[in-house]
Formats: sequence, C-alpha cells, structure tokens
Amino acid sequence: MLGLAEAGKRRLAYGFWRYRVGDEDTAEAMLSAARENGIDHLDTADVYGGPGGYGASETVMGNVRKRAPSLFSGAFIATKGGVEKGTPYNSSSAYLKAACDGSLKRLGAERIDLFYIHRPDLISHPEDVAETLDGLVAAGKVAHIGASNFTVHQISAYTHYLRAPIVAHQMEFSAAQFVHLFDGTLDQAMERKMAVCAWSPMAGGRLAEGGPAELANVRESLAKLAAKYGVSLTTMAYAYLHTHPAPVTPILGTKTPDRLREAVKAAAVTITKPEWYGVLQAAMGERLP
Repeated sequence: MLGLAEAGKRRLAYGFWRYRVGDEDTAEAMLSAARENGIDHLDTADVYGGPGGYGASETVMGNVRKRAPSLFSGAFIATKGGVEKGTPYNSSSAYLKAACDGSLKRLGAERIDLFYIHRPDLISHPEDVAETLDGLVAAGKVAHIGASNFTVHQISAYTHYLRAPIVAHQMEFSAAQFVHLFDGTLDQAMERKMAVCAWSPMAGGRLAEGGPAELANVRESLAKLAAKYGVSLTTMAYAYLHTHPAPVTPILGTKTPDRLREAVKAAAVTITKPEWYGVLQAAMGERLP
C-alpha cells in the first residue's frame, strides 16, 4: 500500500501536465533527468494536454515508454479521471470505467499504480463511486485509489463506502497557498496516513524571482533563507514544503533540467521552526496569534 513510509521515499514527483503531442523529445530528456535524480513517481491525468488536447499528456508518456522503456522501470505512475469536457465533473460508473480504460491504452500500461478522482462530482453518490473504484481495483486495472482537490468531508464520505483505502490526496499547496494548513485537509491526511501530493508547488511560477507584487513578501522571506543556506529561492520553496510532517511530495512541472535539480537539492535543506513560521506569516500578511 502507498502509505506514509512509501510517500516519504517519494519526496518529489514529476508531472506531465504541460506536455502536448509532439513534446516527446523534451519529455524523454526530462524523464531521464528525473530518474537520474531519484524521482520515480510520475504524475499525469487524462484531461492534461492543453486546449483540445484531451489525453495528450498520457499519450506523450505512452510514446516515451515505447521509445525508452527503461525509463519506466520501477516507476510509479499516477493518473486521474473524472473531469469531462463540458460537464465539467463526471464520476458515474460508466464514465470512470471508460476513463480508466482510455488512460491504460494511452499510457501503454496494464495497470495504473494510482488512480485519482480528479475533482469531486457533486451529484454522484459516494457509495456508487466507491463501488466503481473498488471494481477497478478488483479487476486489476488499478492498484491504489487517490482523491484530488477534495474537502475533508468528501474524503470522509468516500472512505465510509470504499473497501480500498484512499492512499493519497493531491491538493494545491505552496508557500503562497496555505489554506490547507487551516482547513483540516493536511491534518486528515496525517490522521489517515494518506500521502500528500502538492500540485503547483511554485504557485504556478509566481514564487520565482520577478513574480507578481502580491507575493513579494513571501518571495523576500524565502530569498533571505535561501541566502542563509546557500541555495536558490526555488530550492528553498521546496524545502519549505518538505518541512511539513505530512510528508508532502511536491509535483514538479518544470521542463528545464536545472530547475529540476534545484528542487532535488531541497531534500538536503532543513529549516528551523521559527524560519518556517516566518515564511507562512509573510504569505498570510499577518502575524499568528
């Protein structure tokens, strides 16, 4: 089971959400850099691929697998289903089964290691969704179940009916996006020993130097720590996430090897409790009581 111990080994994941068909050369080079740097958790979704490119990200991953199968040896593949163009969310049994089959075909895989419900479908009953997910596990098409962008209560409702545990919760989390520190989501993940996978760990690039003025305080706070520890601002942004005890696995979206290596360096950086809270308060724009 993908539990807390395994999540601790996968302190970074590499995400394919920016890839379109035709990007196979870049994808192969970045995947090679990721594997060389110990990253074996690969994340995608059926909906990734840009406007009109539904399934393109998975197709790119599948094409790279055909070209360089050794890059996938020992890799842990996560994908997502449940977002339907124009609906927008569909967790009906028929749709999820078709989504899973489509992902398997595009990925060129016999089984998906981690299958997320990408967004909660507010008019699908959790019991019905759970029956479908358990069926995919029983059929050997999916090894583990995850949830993405769920609330605490939605997780509880699903786990009430599921036989297979929810082993991972993917959510937006960065030094600039701190809502899950206070809404119970991260606390629930620790309570239930769910892996936490953080999307947009650099706040969509807004934490990088030259980002928007509204994040100047948090960037300055990170930059001061980066200078103290002799690392880049990017490395410090990932070190901030690694400090959380969940533990958090940030999902890298970069297409630049040097940026990937900067993220990897964060594993060797340990910041103090006052330093971590200093970044949080800079992001909040106020002092904690």
